[in-house]
Amino acid sequence: MIPRKTALASLAAAALLAPVTASAHFQLSYTPEVNIARPGDVPVKLIFWHPFENGHVMDMGPPLDVYMVHRGERIDLMDSVTPITFQGANNSAAAFEVVAPVKRSGDYVLVTVPAPYYEESEDIYIQQITKAYLNRNQMPTDWMEPQGLPTEIVPLNKPTNVIVGSTFSGQVLSDGAPVAGAEVEIEFMASEPDMEANATTEPTAQPMPGGTVVAVTDANGVFTFGIPKAGFWGFAALGSGPATEHDGKELSQDAVIWVRAFDMQ
Repeated sequence: MIPRKTALASLAAAALLAPVTASAHFQLSYTPEVNIARPGDVPVKLIFWHPFENGHVMDMGPPLDVYMVHRGERIDLMDSVTPITFQGANNSAAAFEVVAPVKRSGDYVLVTVPAPYYEESEDIYIQQITKAYLNRNQMPTDWMEPQGLPTEIVPLNKPTNVIVGSTFSGQVLSDGAPVAGAEVEIEFMASEPDMEANATTEPTAQPMPGGTVVAVTDANGVFTFGIPKAGFWGFAALGSGPATEHDGKELSQDAVIWVRAFDMQ
């Protein structure tokens, strides 16, 4: 994993791609189907993992907040938060699941605010404030709106049906203001969780030989990435949040977003 510092301001003029030498931590907010056909309760797994390489799973503490936004209304999900154990390829770790009631047509923005995680190898805390998206009946209502989080990535393309071969763009915000020169780690969910077994599955792709893929935001806080494969893609803006310290140590407050890409049939 790369050091969690924002990129040099001189790199902010354009969205760039560059390899780094290690894998990336990613907070997941996962359910396999994001376009919901029928009303009902949707199970969502909250896992802190390395899903591209099917790697180490980190222990999550109880999340500080979990909710969704539908038609501008906040729907609290904390009463449904349930601890689980997630089995990765090499270890198991504490994770959680929640139930998202998806009833009416429109977008559902899933927001997870995890407790800061202590990364011993870097002697820092990491907090990845994460957004994921569901939609019912193809009606757009909320996906393009910022949610007023300390830091977040606002999608500039509809996040529930990105076309493979097209691009995805997002704007990184901190306290509502664009973040120029932010490093954005890019992760493919090569190993999607088994919802019944709470365990990893066989990966469908391998990490790039150069390491984690990174984009850098431009002067308006915007990055763009070409989507090469169907599935879930995650983007994490490192250290983009206003909080920089937790429990006497450095805190990297990151903004994470997950989008779903499909092949055109």
